[in-house]
Amino acid sequence: MSSRIFISSVQKEFKAERTALARFIADDPLLGKQFETFVFERDVPATDRRPDAVYLDELARCDLYLGLFGDEYGWENSDGLSPTHLEFNKAAELHIPRLIYVKGQDDQNKHPKMRNLIHAAGNEIIRRRFESYDDLRANIYASLVSHLESTGVLHQLPWDATPARGATLGDVDAKAIAKFVRGARKWRNFPLAEDASPAEVLDKLHMLNGDAPTQGAILLFGREPQRFLPASLIKCAHFHGTTIAKPIPAHLDVRGTAFELVNGAVDFVLSKINVSVGTRKQSSQAPVAYEIPLEVVREGIVNAVAHRDYTSNASVQVSLFADRLEIWNPGYLPPPLTLELLRHEHRSFPRNLLFAEALYLVRYIERYGTGTGDMIRLCREAGLPEPDFRLTDGFVTIIQRLARMKSAPITPQVGQKPRQSGPESDASPTQSPTQSPTQSPTHSTDPVNRLLLALEVCPKSAGELRQSLDLKHRPTFRDNYIYPALAAGLIERTIPDKPTSRLQKYRLTEKGRALLSKSETS
Repeated sequence: MSSRIFISSVQKEFKAERTALARFIADDPLLGKQFETFVFERDVPATDRRPDAVYLDELARCDLYLGLFGDEYGWENSDGLSPTHLEFNKAAELHIPRLIYVKGQDDQNKHPKMRNLIHAAGNEIIRRRFESYDDLRANIYASLVSHLESTGVLHQLPWDATPARGATLGDVDAKAIAKFVRGARKWRNFPLAEDASPAEVLDKLHMLNGDAPTQGAILLFGREPQRFLPASLIKCAHFHGTTIAKPIPAHLDVRGTAFELVNGAVDFVLSKINVSVGTRKQSSQAPVAYEIPLEVVREGIVNAVAHRDYTSNASVQVSLFADRLEIWNPGYLPPPLTLELLRHEHRSFPRNLLFAEALYLVRYIERYGTGTGDMIRLCREAGLPEPDFRLTDGFVTIIQRLARMKSAPITPQVGQKPRQSGPESDASPTQSPTQSPTQSPTHSTDPVNRLLLALEVCPKSAGELRQSLDLKHRPTFRDNYIYPALAAGLIERTIPDKPTSRLQKYRLTEKGRALLSKSETS
């Protein structure tokens, strides 16, 4: 039998939030089975009874009181009490568990009576602060899951709220958490300071169970996540044909945190697909174009990491074939999502809400529910068919490669402008429009040639290369220098099986040295 939640209150300040929360609880695969909600505006029919008598009677029929405390106090009755205050007192009188959420990190601008109410709530029960609706939603999700666990209804916590067996705060990387906080403060106004302790940050993210980090915390910030979550790696493979067949030309098991998993898998794909580098007519940086847009590759992999079923022993698989990219993850679509609905505007139903919320805070997920729509739009703009989403023994995303859509294959030649199909094309398929085949890298401003020259003497790390090239913007360095050079086979990693290793360096390949040697003797 489901429990009934009374969502406070009749005041206007949180009208939109109350409706959205009721919908979220009803639609969530877990919460929707355990709770139903009462919202005053939605559930009270026209009646001759006084409004305060109606909502207080409804409160008496509920099992939980969910109070939203904002800046306003609301209209007052003859005793000088607002509806919110009356509800709060009634819930206390009836011994109904009260879950209180306070807007903002300080109460300076709140109505004096609201400040007094918040103080009263703080003296009696635990309350949480929130800044935005997304923050509020995550807080409420964690509170309701905790309530289900404490009442014995839920015997198994959601994956991202379950303590990682054997893990302690010592297994969490404080530097990784500090980096996360910097990004979350920059992009989403995360309220904690950069010097907040790991325990404070994990508690804010609802990923601390007592003194133990949860599985979600370990995958986000763990020193060795796969020691506790062995199936959380991503298996990448590159096949020259259109089917899985041995020998496999290239394969890689990407390990590390969720952020390293995404970056490493994206890096693997981009190093294998075709790339072209245009001219610097429009800006100082030459545009880089991959046959599959970088954003599409990234979005597909992020979705697989964020929404997979982590209770499965299977791993995410990224398979690049001659004609397509396939991204498979163990999981299914939570109701009411369908394959057809993915192709249209839809709300988000994240399987791992706390984990997804953390990714959202640092913009790995831009906006809930828009990822598949963005992929469809970007593929259209790139002249590719729309991605294909399928449910087999898991969820698979299939993206066609541009090389097989053209009559002539694209070759990953550094500095080469993509061939045009019209009569105005004036660049041969083997000659760069910005550099002659014999131009010396020493005198070239081409990004990749500058990179080759910087690696001529010895291997260097990414940081050493950026310093040598006087580059501070990491995405520019990655997209205009490293990725094109890797794709062209001119450089390689010194630790190829761990692309995100802190000890990673880059060195010239024989092909890269041959290009330098040819240029020097020209």
